[in-house]
This record gives sequence, structure tokens and C-alpha cells, in this order.
Amino acid sequence: KKANTLFMPQNTGVGLFMNPAAVIVTEIKKRSIPLSPDTVSKPNKRPRTNTNEATNHTNSMDTTTTTDNADSTLTTTGNSTPWGEWMGSWKINPTQIDQEAERIDRQKAAFGGETISRLKDLNILILGVRGVGIETAKNLILTNVGSVTLVDDEVCTIADLGTNFYIKEGHVGVKTRAEACLEELRTLNPYCRVDIHSGPIADLLTSANVLNTQRPLGVVVISQLLPKVELCSINETCRSRGIATCLAVTNGVTSSLFSDFGISHEITDATGEPTQTLAVSQIEVLTDLPDMLQIEGVTNVNKAGDGSSDGNTKVVVVTVAKDNHGLEDGDVVALDDMRGVLESWNGKTVTVKRVAIASPTEAKLDTNDVAFKEALKLPTSVVLANFGKQYDFYKQKHEDEQSATDLKKKFQFRSITMFNRLALVLTDEDGSMEDFESYQAGGLLNQVRPSITQSYSSLRETLDCATPVPQMLRGEEWEEGKGIEIHLCIAAVLDFQEEEGHWPRIHNDEDAEKVLSICKKISKSRQDTEACWSQKVSWGFPSGEPRELDTKRILRYAKLFGTELTGFCAFLGGAIAQEVLKKSGKFTPLKQWIHHDEQILVCDDVTNTTPTFGSRYDYQISIMGKDFQNQMANQKVFLVGCGALGCEYLKGLALMGVATSPEGKITVTDMDRIEVSNLSRQFLFRQEDVSHPKSVRGALAVQKWNPNLNITAMEQKVGNDTEDIFTDDFWRKLDICWNALDNVMARQYTDSRCLFYSKPLLESGTLGTKCNHEIVLPYRTSTYNDGNENDSNETQIAMCTLRSFPYLPNHCIEFAKQSYFSDYFEFGPEQYETFRKDKATFFEQLESMDAGEQYRSLALIQSFLDMHQEAQSSSNGKMDVGLCVKTAYANLMGDYRTSILNLCHSADAMESSSGKKFWTGTKRRPKAIDWNCEEDKAQLMEYLYSTAGLYASVWGLECIRDRNDFTDLVLSLNLEQPEWNPPSQNVNLSDEDEEGGDSTDKAEKLKADLYSVDTLNLPPANPQDFEKDDDLNFHIDYLTIATNLRAWNYDIKASPRHTVKVTAGRIIPALATTTAMVCGLVNVEYCKLVLGLANTNGRDVFLNSNINLAAGSGNFTTFCPDPPINIETGLDQPKSFTSWDKIEIVNDKEELSVQALMKRVESTFGVKVSRIFASGNQEDKALYNAREEEKLHWEIDIDDTGKASVSSNDIYTAWPQIRMAVQMLSRLPPTSNQRKLFATQVDKVKLSLAKTKEAFMRDFEGKVSQAYYNTYLPKEEEDDKMKYFDKVFEARNYVVLDVDCYVMEGEEKKDITLPPIKYVYSS
Repeated sequence: KKANTLFMPQNTGVGLFMNPAAVIVTEIKKRSIPLSPDTVSKPNKRPRTNTNEATNHTNSMDTTTTTDNADSTLTTTGNSTPWGEWMGSWKINPTQIDQEAERIDRQKAAFGGETISRLKDLNILILGVRGVGIETAKNLILTNVGSVTLVDDEVCTIADLGTNFYIKEGHVGVKTRAEACLEELRTLNPYCRVDIHSGPIADLLTSANVLNTQRPLGVVVISQLLPKVELCSINETCRSRGIATCLAVTNGVTSSLFSDFGISHEITDATGEPTQTLAVSQIEVLTDLPDMLQIEGVTNVNKAGDGSSDGNTKVVVVTVAKDNHGLEDGDVVALDDMRGVLESWNGKTVTVKRVAIASPTEAKLDTNDVAFKEALKLPTSVVLANFGKQYDFYKQKHEDEQSATDLKKKFQFRSITMFNRLALVLTDEDGSMEDFESYQAGGLLNQVRPSITQSYSSLRETLDCATPVPQMLRGEEWEEGKGIEIHLCIAAVLDFQEEEGHWPRIHNDEDAEKVLSICKKISKSRQDTEACWSQKVSWGFPSGEPRELDTKRILRYAKLFGTELTGFCAFLGGAIAQEVLKKSGKFTPLKQWIHHDEQILVCDDVTNTTPTFGSRYDYQISIMGKDFQNQMANQKVFLVGCGALGCEYLKGLALMGVATSPEGKITVTDMDRIEVSNLSRQFLFRQEDVSHPKSVRGALAVQKWNPNLNITAMEQKVGNDTEDIFTDDFWRKLDICWNALDNVMARQYTDSRCLFYSKPLLESGTLGTKCNHEIVLPYRTSTYNDGNENDSNETQIAMCTLRSFPYLPNHCIEFAKQSYFSDYFEFGPEQYETFRKDKATFFEQLESMDAGEQYRSLALIQSFLDMHQEAQSSSNGKMDVGLCVKTAYANLMGDYRTSILNLCHSADAMESSSGKKFWTGTKRRPKAIDWNCEEDKAQLMEYLYSTAGLYASVWGLECIRDRNDFTDLVLSLNLEQPEWNPPSQNVNLSDEDEEGGDSTDKAEKLKADLYSVDTLNLPPANPQDFEKDDDLNFHIDYLTIATNLRAWNYDIKASPRHTVKVTAGRIIPALATTTAMVCGLVNVEYCKLVLGLANTNGRDVFLNSNINLAAGSGNFTTFCPDPPINIETGLDQPKSFTSWDKIEIVNDKEELSVQALMKRVESTFGVKVSRIFASGNQEDKALYNAREEEKLHWEIDIDDTGKASVSSNDIYTAWPQIRMAVQMLSRLPPTSNQRKLFATQVDKVKLSLAKTKEAFMRDFEGKVSQAYYNTYLPKEEEDDKMKYFDKVFEARNYVVLDVDCYVMEGEEKKDITLPPIKYVYSS
């Protein structure tokens, strides 16, 4: 057997494949950051359970292309097969799978491989394991950091069960908090070391070998306030040893975040946003720079309007293949993929500047005009020449006017940036500018984000003197200086503890007064300094003018100091865990404090809050009262979704004691099953839960924490097709709906249900480090559906680019998914199955497709028929894997050889005829694969293996997973490369998204062939539903190799398997930290709802958020929910309504007819109704349609002479076939035998018209409910839908209708908008 080989891109100069040892050397030389732990073994690293880890998630193509170097994993051969080590489809033994990599799959999409590697080296110490401590530990362990050490020697109390989900009643008074939580935390992630430490921590802070990792601590997290001397001492020790300090504490309804990354901290990626990769379409070296060219620091037009420059006479201008490059002046790019003379520039970084032109104001140039946009596609020299003429004309005109008058005015112009161009700022050290004059094609500009070094103040400095106006989560509270009280409170309780030897006790008036006194003393002592003291603040700026302290807030803080709420704990635990991860250099740390409090939650009535009697809810009762806790117990909550968000919400509901009485109930539903990749953030699940229902296992987990929880788990979808399960009665009984969904359509549906039943909705979502939440209150706020959310937020790539002229790795991925995988394994088998089952229906559906789509469908069916025919003619007469391999080989030759050679042949012919170069700019001349090249065989075998495996799945065959057996099969088939002959018709080389060639003629021929096929004995095919998370199904393996073969064709860098998976699978980056944080904020908002604050205080006390944990303090954005959006009716009264409104008509005696309902609406609102239909229904169906009523006046007659006539030409539109019949009956003589045929056609239409009139009058004069039933009952062939419709319809006594109506203004119709009508037709 050959030694294993690795794929390398052509432009590395090492050919298609090379020895892995050479790759290792090359990669190590290229890297300036630590290698991934999955790539290079480290001394004393804890062994993992996976024995074949080093090879399992390596991809022979991963060694070249990734933004994170750690993604470039290297292959070491574990068996004798010289190909496919990176693939997942052959790994049927669990020991062959890298379970750790599977777990953090979604995190890798958010962080990237390099950061994931650095996090694995991170040791963390957590001081305190109350609510914030356990939340922080949970999030960090899920994130797969190197180790977490817990310190908390306090013995568990019963109140701890209200915020620490791993403490049980049996732990109370027996175990320390750290001991009680240890084992559960260890089960969260077997790949993260978790341990506890008891006693002094000085040795831990200075240890160079924490938990035998051979590494020191990276971060210390303080989750509850410590004595002042100890607190500051820990921080100073950390600063002296390069350890970051993070503090997150909550006391009562107040929470505070602090981070200190030391005197010098390097930020390698400030925001985590993807960097730009811009393809070069043209490079020009401009000389004799015109006056109107504007490039900062190179040339410019001064204010007087006369050209000036800094002496440069040349500049390199790059035109990119994108309308807007998105870069700013001074941004840095690295040159890549340059060819020829420019190859020496690859890897060099240069600064870029935007390129603009000065356009005379008088010219009024419209930059949105199509002509302007088309002009920018021309070479820069031509653009400058064209617009230069305009500039020179108006400038000369201005000078002539100036010479004719004594009044001197400046030449007025405006700067217009050409967003598809950049100027390269080159230095003498970079190289010769003349090199760029040789540019022909290719080239990439990769945006580079330079590192940033920041310095941070110590904890003592920020508490005593460096934070005059502390940041608040609410922006308006920050601007008003409300963080001053909280900052002073922290300083005061630290002094209180130092003086009294204990912390302020819960609801202790004496302690509270002492804290208030200390606050006043501290504030007074700091006056005339830049420290934090009680002064007036305007727009966030201190005035130096004293103000009174908010004594009520300070007293509350002191009285509730010993309490905590689970919502604040989750918020802090998510935010501070994300802060810890910034030690890796990824993302921007806080600068440095953020406070948040919710005074509205506090109940000051001590008869309601005291005494407490030793329950898990003591903290909640102490803050919000006993009646609040009773209301919590009686709540009826509908939680939709049990993924990452759902797990966090279930945790919060259990800890808060929701639905713990017989009257209360939590219903949680989720259709999904648990997968390995869920385990990194859906913390209720463990390895043994994989493949089980999320809702069931989630409910079981939280019921163990709180046995009194009344919870029902369901596996039902929530949508239009499950309203027989989630009925009116179900919705009416709810107190709240809680969304934990991951798609817009489902969110829109639940929002619509909450609108209809007037229920509050809690909504949230995450995307990597970004998150938002929204509180929807009946009649008080806007709703989710008031926005313009949709799932189609992706940038579309022109199909012509994907098909013939790709130039970026993403183009190859998208084409492999949209074309190859879809055609061969989704669309093709689906079309074949439709054809096999019902040929007549297939050809009927075919007519709705355009010519290109028809040909595609027919050709794919023919390919499956060819496979079947070849199988029948084989020795065993059956389909087998060998035939699947042959088909895979045909695809390989067709897609990666023949089509490439055809494309080049056509381009050569065009070049020859036009005399112009074709392969310029982003158009790369591709090269064809060669089966006879032994160096290329490994990757070609990978293609055959995955493709044949997929075809085997399509035909229901047992695939061959053993790669040696598969190699033997391929060798036995003696596959030969077909001879290429020039095509009879050239390939479509247009830049337009059109199918070239004679698709119509080819389709017609295939139709004729397929009409005659006997489908009776055709074998069934199984269309493949794309599934990204099942490595054994060949899907991602196929897409990866299909992508990278195409990339090799076009000399584009290869894509790692994980990148292909994320891109093709549309994987949403997900993090436990973000999820926990936003869910904590929503839990706090839920408490406000249960307290009834929506009714007593309105929407102003509620909070929505839009937060990015990656981008530092300035990206914590919160705001009050918007009011409902007014929808104008067009009437004088009512003028408007909101989405919450509906017109309710309740039947008095007997049910209204449609006609009576229409007249009632018309008389009530003074409108004319044109249509009544089911609310939200997009079909052209209606209970009443004015166009249908017009048909009552239509007539079709045949007179005594046999001539036919129609009363309206609209009849011809409704029944086109009658037009010829009417014409022929007027022309044909009475003796013609053809008259009977046409007369019969007319009679049929007359009968049809009569039935239409009859049906209209039946519904129009009949009851509304019956008309609704007649209109929307599914067809008889849709039996399941009919049964569902009947079940839902019979259970309801109402219908919901929309009305199209208008009023006349003169001779013009004015459309009127009314709310939906809920018509209740029976009691």
C-alpha cells in the first residue's frame, strides 16, 4: 500500500498531493501561534478516551485553507489505507470518533480553531459556588476550557437550592457547596478537568502546574464578595503574575461585573466578526493622477477645488469583484493568490485607502443610477477619463464665471467613493510598484485585523478613584449616574465587613443603616476628586455638583445583600464566563465595571417578605414576597423548544418554583432528539441522553432538582398542523408562552397565537456571542410579527459564478451543495420517484417548469433509468455497489474533467475569434483531473467512496465502509478514463444566470423517450434529506471532497471539512455563555410579569436587549419595548388599530349568512366589501369574492341558428376553450359535422357557469360556518388533511376572517384596512 498523502492546492508549488511529513514541516514554519492540541501532543497532557484522536477529525484538505491555523489539522496514518483518513463515513467504531471535537462543533463555528486550542490551555479558579459561581463553572466547563477549580468551604443551606441547581436537600448542613457540586459538574464534560480546593489559595495563585496541566492559572473568577483585604490582595497577586481577574456578584436585585486583564493585554480579534476576503478583478498602476481623483494621503482635491497631491505620481488601484468592499482608510490586507511576477507579493500586508472622485455639485451625479453602476465596471483609467471630462467641463465653467465677476466663489463639488476600488499604500520596502503592471488574473485581498494592546486598572483603583460614573446596563441610567449608588454600596459593604466582621444581614435595619452611613461618609470624603461620589451627572458626564444619595436604593441593597435571584445569577454567569474566555485574546474585555439593578422587583412590605421559614425560595420571598411565590406556583407556562435556550429556561423555572402547585403546569415541547453536538451548551443532557427526546429528558432532569415541579413533556411541533393538539382551550388556560426556538417561521406562528389569545410572549435568540430578547405584552408592546424578520439573510451568489467562474472557496461549497448533491441525491431521486409512482402526474407537474429545469429533471430521471437498465443486464440482474461506483466514476469524469475541458475549449474558441483574453480578473482557467495520474488517486478515491456510498443509500443497498475493501472493488472494475472530444456546441460563457444550449430541444427528446418507459417494475429510490450531523451518511464527506476537487480544478484553496459542514449545513454558531446570559435577563422580566407590573406600570419597566458579548462594554444595549405599531385604516373612525386588535362578532340568535355578514361590515364601517376570506390565507380562495358575484350576470346563449354568444368577454378569460367554439359555430355551415363538437364544448361551459352561480349563491346565502367549510376543506385525495381540518373545525365555534374593502373617493377606489374578524357562530 502507498503511504498516505495530503491534498495541497496547486499554487503551493508542490502539486496535488505531497508527503505528510513535508506538510508538517511547512505548517510548523508557517504558524506563529500555538498549534492545536489536536495537532501536536503536549507534555503531561491529560489522556483522552479517544485512542485514535490525532487522526479522526483531520482532513487531508484541512492543511491549507482556514482563517484559524488550528483548523489545519495534520494527518497521521493509523491504518494502511492511503486515503480517506479525514472522512467520517468509515468510522463505525465509537473509538474511531473524536467525541470531544463532536461536542464543541458549534463552538468552533463561533470561536474558530485557534481560539478553541487556546481555551484548552486555560486553567480557571472560581471563588464561591453560590448561584453565580455554579453558573460560571457550568458555562466554562461546557466551553471546554482546560480546567476549572472550585473554592467554597461554606456548608450548603436550604436557600442555596433556589440558585444552585446541583445542590440537593441531602447536601444541606452536610457538604460544602464545592463538594456538593463537584460530581455533577464533572459529568458536564469529561474532557474538562474539574476539581475543588479547600483552604488558602495562595499556593494556587502562584502554582505553575495547576491540576497537573503543567500550566499556571489563567483567570480567577470571584463570584461573591470577599473581605476587602483578601479581595484586593488576590487581584494584586493576579496582576503581578499575568492572571486575569473577573468579578461577578449579585446581591438582592443588584448585579455587578468587573474585569481586569492586567497592565498589558493583547487583543488579537476585537470583535470576532468575519474578515473580508476580496477577489481581485483588475489591478492598474495609474500615472499622471488627475485633479478629481481622491485618495487620502496620496492625492486629493483641496477646498479651493484645484488639484494637489503630496508628490506621488503613481498609485496602484485594485478593483474587487464586489460592489462594496466594506473597508475603511487605513485597513490592512494581506495579498494572496497572486500569479506570475506578483507571486512574490503573496503574504505581504499592505495598507489600503478608499478611492473616490470629485464630482461637481452642479452635475448632480446620481450614484444609484444603473448607468453609473455600470460605468464603475470599466477599468479605473476609463472611469477617470469619463468622469474627468465632466469634472473639467464644470470646473472650466466655474473659472469662466469667476473671471466675469468680482465675486469669488469656491468650486463646489462632492466626493463620491467608488466602493469597488482600493488603493494600495506601498513603501519602498514592499517592492516595485511596476510589478503590478504585469497583472493578468487572480489575486485575493485578505483583510487583516492588527492586534490591540490594552491596559486595565486594578480592582482597588477602580473602586477607590478610577470610576467616577460607573456603567449601567440601562443606557439612560448610566447617563443619569445611577451607577454611583451601586458603586458606593460595594465600597460600603466592604468597609462594613471589615468593621463588623460579618456581611449585612437580610432585612436587618441596623446593618442597613450602618451601610448607609458608611456610603455617605465615603461619598463626602471623595468630593473634589475624580473618584465615585454622589454628584449630578448629565449624559454620562460628572458635573462636580453634589446631589443627595438615593437612600432607598442603598437601604434595599444592604437589607437584601445576602440574597440572590436565579435570573441575575444566570445573567452574570454567562457574561463573566465569556469574559474569562477573552484571556485567549479573542474579543474585547469590559472596561471595566457594569452594574444592573431592578428596583421595581422589591417588595418593601415586611409582612409579605418576612419571616422566612427555611425553604428553597427564601431569597425570592425576601425580595418579592410570599404572594409572589404563590403566584409562581400557580403559573401555567408553555415552553416551545428544549434546545440550548429551552434547557436554560427549564432550569430557571425549576429554581423559581414555577408550577409547583396542583393548579400550576409547565408544558414543554420539542420534536428534536439529542445529538452529541448539543452537549456543549444544552447542559441538561449527558452522553447517555443522546438519541432521546429533548423535551422528555429535559423535563426529567429539572424534576430531579425540584420534585414538586408539575411538568408535561411533548414531542409535537407547534404550528398550523397541530392545532388539534394545542387547542383553543390549551391556549386560553396559559399565563404565558415562552419561545426557545431557532427559526423565524416557528417564532412567527407562536407570536400569532399569543396575539390571538392575548397572551404575553417571552422571546429570545442567540448567534455566537450576540443575543437579543424581547418582551411582548398584550396591547402594550409591538409584537414579533410587527418586525421584518426572516430566515433568508444570506448573500446570494450569481449562478453563472458558481457554475463556470468560481474564485472563492465558498463558491465551491455552494455549488457542491446546490448542484451536485441536490441533483444526484435529492432532486434527482425525488423526480424519479414521482415519475415511477405516477407518470401522468409527473408530466403534468413538468409543464410548470421552465425549459432548463425540465431538461434537468428529465436528464436526472434518465440517469437513474440507465442505472436500472445496466443493473438488469448485469450477471446477477440486480443493483449493486459496483454499479454505484461506476455511476460515481461517470459523475467524476463528467463534472471534473469533461465539463472543464469543454469550458476551456469554448473559451479558447472565443479568444481566437475575438482576439481578447478571456481568462482575466476573477475568471480562472480551470484544469481537468486525470484518473491516470497516480499522485491524484487518493482524492479521486475519496470522491468515489463517498459518492458510491450515497448512491447505495439512494437504492437501499448496504454500502462498503471498509476502505481497503472499497479499494479492491474499484481495482476490480478496471475503470478507464474516457477520451475527450470537443463538444459540438460551445459552452455558455455568458455572465448572465441563464442555461445555455438547446435545453428545449433536448427536453422534448427526453420526454418522448420517457413517455414510452414502463414504470411498473422500476425499483424505488430514496431521496436523501441533507443531514449535517450524521457522519455515517456520507453527506459531509461527499460535500467536502466535491468542494475541494472543484477547488483544485480552479486553483482555489481547499476548505476544511468543518468549514464545509458549517457553510453547507447553515450551522448557527452557538455558545453556552451567550445563552445563559440572555436567559437570565428574560427570567428577571418573567418575575415582573408574575408581579403584575404590566398592568400596574405598563411597558416602561420592562427591558429588551441587544447584546454582543464579544465587543466590550459599549455593546450591552438595553431598551424599553416599543409600543404597538399603529396600522392606519384609511377611515375617519377608527383611524387606526394594532396587531392585538380584532373585530369580534358574536351570534345573537341564528347564524349569519355570508351576505348578512358582508352587509353588517359595510354598514358598520361605511365601506364596500370586495372579498371575505380566512385570516392569513394566501390562496385565491374566499367565502365571498365580488368577482365571483359578477358571474351571476354572465350569460351564454345559442340562438335558433346555432350561433353562440357570450354576455361578457370575461367569460373567455375564465374558460379560454369557449372562444374558438363560439367563433367556429358562427362560421361553420349548419351541415358541418364539426358543429356538434363545438356545440358540446359550449354546453359544457354553460353547465360549468350554472354550477359556479349555484355554488356562489349557496355560500353567499348560506351560513358563514358552512361557507367556510365548503371553501377550505382539503381535496378528497388529501385524506389526512381532511381529517385534521374536520377535527379542528368541529372543535371550534368561530372562524377568523379578513376582509378586503374600499370606499369611493370621487371615481377612485381607496383601499381600507380593517382588523381580522372573529365571528362566533355558536355558544
